[in-house]
Amino acid sequence: MAKIEPGKAGAGEAVTVAQLKAAKPGKLGVGGGLFLLTKDTGAQLWRMKYRHAGREKLLSFGNFKDVTLAKARAERDKARALLRNGIDPADAKLARDNAAKRTADAAFPKVAAAWLEWKRQEWAPETHRKATYVVDAYLTPTLRRQSVTSLTTQTAADALNGIPPSLAAKARQHLGGIVTFAIRKGLRDDGRLLALRGAVPKQDKGHIPAATDLADVRAVVKAVAAYPVPVTRAALSVAMLTAQRPGMVAAMEWADVDLDAGEWSLSADKMKTRHAHLVPLSSQAVGHLRAMLAFTGGKQYVFPPLARQKTPHLHRDALSAALRRMGFQGTHATHGFRGMLRTVARERLRMDADVLEAQLAHAKKGDVQKAYDRTQFIDERRELVQAWADYLDVLASDDGKVTPIRKRKAA
Repeated sequence: MAKIEPGKAGAGEAVTVAQLKAAKPGKLGVGGGLFLLTKDTGAQLWRMKYRHAGREKLLSFGNFKDVTLAKARAERDKARALLRNGIDPADAKLARDNAAKRTADAAFPKVAAAWLEWKRQEWAPETHRKATYVVDAYLTPTLRRQSVTSLTTQTAADALNGIPPSLAAKARQHLGGIVTFAIRKGLRDDGRLLALRGAVPKQDKGHIPAATDLADVRAVVKAVAAYPVPVTRAALSVAMLTAQRPGMVAAMEWADVDLDAGEWSLSADKMKTRHAHLVPLSSQAVGHLRAMLAFTGGKQYVFPPLARQKTPHLHRDALSAALRRMGFQGTHATHGFRGMLRTVARERLRMDADVLEAQLAHAKKGDVQKAYDRTQFIDERRELVQAWADYLDVLASDDGKVTPIRKRKAA
């Protein structure tokens, strides 16, 4: 083999590719410390021997199949240039590898996915699902080529433009959380947060559009009953009849439903309040669910996804989209079914406010109350949901007139 003289070029420079391919097990010098190591297995690897700070060291440039002779010589020359400047090529390579890994780790899609996974233990499943939707549908597509290391406030603010106003505030919040997560992971050089205050228009959190006038309620009930998509129609009907959060309805599972008992049991991990909740079902709601059982065959989710949806069940946005198509944008939202029950059932059915709040599963203060929230006022709530369903049926009829039922007092 050609003699290897670390730090000197020339030895072995006449070696040809044919000689390298035919090399027997051992080392074949190429010059300037570069040699081809051929193993007994037939593997051929590029190596470079050199000295730095009085120590003999070794560099690897890959295998002969992937790295040409010319490329290996070029890598050798780069290493020799570093040595002339007193830099250890191995240290420089390690720094480059670490920088490349850091760049890959700091890619926005990767950091966003890691943040969502980190938040999974903290959030209720529905909260996590909604956050994942906002990040995957709006933030990642726009910022997919960005690195959190150098992400600027202006770039982040631009990404928030075009996001629907109802989601923009959440998107801003999630974007800030992702950057904070990146700082904790050491992926942001300056350690600075994004200044996104005022980047999206303020939304009126206190106002969720809800039909409460009888004429408007009648219009909503009739429109839902006439909606042409069976799955969406049934989900909207159940949301209206139970007044539960639309995301919970969309993700309803058969394992939680007892049609014979007329009950929908929600475990604490599925609830925004983190407390289990028992939802009584009217005969009308049970009817819609039995129709879905025949339609889906009893698979995991009650309401299957529509075409092109990525979720394993109907997406809550499909409910909002349906109401918009019916002409209720700005006048009645899917979350508005809750306000509709609270207002109309209170005013027209004379239902006690505590019974209504228990049906809506609103968080209450005090640990004592939390102990019996799941079944609180269950008998009164059974009467409530049936009276509510009957009320809507009659109200939707052409000449519907409803007589208020007797007001029940909370126990």
